[in-house]
Amino acid sequence: MANIVLTTLNAKYIHASLGLRYLYANLKELQSECEIHEYTIKTRPIDIAEALLKLKPKIIGFGVYIWNTQETLAVISQIKTISPETIIILGGPEISYETESQVLLEYADYVLTGAADISFYHLCHDLINDKQPDKKILKSAPIDLKELTFPYQYYSDEDLHHRLLYVEASRGCPFKCEFCLSALDKTSYPFDLDCFLNEMDKLYQRGARHFKFVDRTFNLKIANTLKILDFFLARLDDDLFLHFEVIPDHLPDQLKDALMKFPQGCLQFEVGIQSFDSEVQRLISRKQNNDKSKANLLWLRENTHAHIHADLIFGLPGETLESFKQSFNDLYTCKPHEIQLGILKRLKGSPIIRHTNDFSLRFNPLPPFDILSTNLVDFSTMQAINRFARYWDMIGNSGRFKNSLPILLAEDPFNDFINLMQWIYSKTGQTHQINLKKLYELVAQATHALHLDRFDDLIAALEIDYANSKLKGHFKGLRLIDTVETETASQHKRSIRQQRHLG
Repeated sequence: MANIVLTTLNAKYIHASLGLRYLYANLKELQSECEIHEYTIKTRPIDIAEALLKLKPKIIGFGVYIWNTQETLAVISQIKTISPETIIILGGPEISYETESQVLLEYADYVLTGAADISFYHLCHDLINDKQPDKKILKSAPIDLKELTFPYQYYSDEDLHHRLLYVEASRGCPFKCEFCLSALDKTSYPFDLDCFLNEMDKLYQRGARHFKFVDRTFNLKIANTLKILDFFLARLDDDLFLHFEVIPDHLPDQLKDALMKFPQGCLQFEVGIQSFDSEVQRLISRKQNNDKSKANLLWLRENTHAHIHADLIFGLPGETLESFKQSFNDLYTCKPHEIQLGILKRLKGSPIIRHTNDFSLRFNPLPPFDILSTNLVDFSTMQAINRFARYWDMIGNSGRFKNSLPILLAEDPFNDFINLMQWIYSKTGQTHQINLKKLYELVAQATHALHLDRFDDLIAALEIDYANSKLKGHFKGLRLIDTVETETASQHKRSIRQQRHLG
């Protein structure tokens, strides 16, 4: 039985916690007394509590994030009810700020705020030796990255072959975008690059092929970026996949030359745009050259094989529906493969809260603490954009409407899509669990109702997309429209007969 258990509730099984493995790697002589046990938010809290208590640990450390706050609360409250002597330690970004006001604190024995890679060891050492801290909330001291032991050897073979491997060549961010916790960082701190790449080589030799870099600004220091890219270029094979978060307006020629060497299916870039509105950018302290960002996105799309995932955030201070529409349309013309439409969330500790009064920011009191309204966007509009985002994932980001999407959005991409979304939602009342076959049919019907002039071209494109989706049976778009028209005509005739009869 383990004296110490490290655990967290991941959003999905495919995510392997890098944070837990850092804690484990830096436990020194206590490592032999510790085990890592990961769960997902879909598992019943009482089942997680049962599994953890079966291990009979003295200490359980939980990683708390915005996606697992409520589920973690359910687990630890049950553990403390059944086994009050079990010591609960909480850490992670969601519990590190505004800690004293959180319900989680009631069931925790200790909370470690900040980066706890080393402070967790010191706390466990004291507790195992019956030395109790005099405070419940303990602030972690700043870490020199050279003091850390890398965690990558603690990815299991199962992790390597079935889960995403999170890695980081640097920590922190030099930018001050107020919606993000990284705004609290002073700058970006790189790990020793040779040591880091040596760890990556060990993972590669063990069979790892999917590497998701969590660095906030992968292309900040181009010399380091090029060295990492060269490392993987020397190890190219058909299965290699690399995910990077990149700064959109920083793409010098040396980096462009390197990126063009990677084949199809190897690179994915997450590009944070958030807004192209200069006044919104000023309000949230975001520095971004919009013209360079747009040019670089187009260059990446047209000159590399990278899959481009670009982000927008709705609900930022100063943002209106009209300004967001313009940002969406501008980004759409840059041709990213995916546009991720996020709704502003109140991350505890993030400076965005300073705008609360001036812009009447009203956030959901429940996780994920998304914005409900502002002085410029009412609740109804916010809900409509939430639905827009969900339908965009189903239609725009899915890749299943590759040929039909340009026709659907031929005139004004944002307005064309929101009209499509509203028509489908009015017929189904659903934003989830829409059968794919039914979705193709609904898109055809909506286009017939909204844009009859595009209908013939759309049906031809939908038939290609439908065939590419490998769905069984034939696409019923035309026959469905005929049926709708026949039913409408019949209803019209019945109405006329009834009026004559009443007359």
